[in-house]
Amino acid sequence: MDLTAHSVVLADLCQRLDWRALFGNDHPVELDLGAGDGGFALAYAQLHPEINLFAVERLLGRVRKIEKRAARAQRTNLRILRLEFGYTVRYLLPPASVAVAHILFPDPWPKRRHWPRRLVQPDFVRDLAAALKPGGELRFTTDHDPYFETAQQAVAEAGVLQRASDWDWSADPKTDFQKTFDDEGRATWRARWIKM
Repeated sequence: MDLTAHSVVLADLCQRLDWRALFGNDHPVELDLGAGDGGFALAYAQLHPEINLFAVERLLGRVRKIEKRAARAQRTNLRILRLEFGYTVRYLLPPASVAVAHILFPDPWPKRRHWPRRLVQPDFVRDLAAALKPGGELRFTTDHDPYFETAQQAVAEAGVLQRASDWDWSADPKTDFQKTFDDEGRATWRARWIKM
């Protein structure tokens, strides 16, 4: 594992991450799965210097943009990995090591025939729960009501996380999606689950 500025370059795709080696400390680790343009990750890392934020994004252009912005802001508690989310969660995250996983506005794949492509599926939830510490949280936000319903069903079917009251997200940075939806007066849905 090498670190190029804020981007993580993996020498071995079969070796689990070492948070201490990656961040140089033992602060709690949070995930941003699907970091997009990095607006949330950068602002959240700045607001919470007491945590380490590990952002995952598939698209190279977005990763490069986040890396440049993180370097300019000197965000020492933010790392970005370009890789597929499911693989990262299943094979790279150390067991019982993550405090909070944020999934913000994932692709809803609205056509029924595309639903199997949705990120929040029972197997993914079980893999993510394995990476969460006891008491660790999954925080999910979407603007797509049908996806919200199926995500809740998927988490329930996985049987490894317990639904909890919503977190106080009023101070959380807003993604570009959230800003757009707020401007348009569109509803968003949130849910939080805890590993017991």
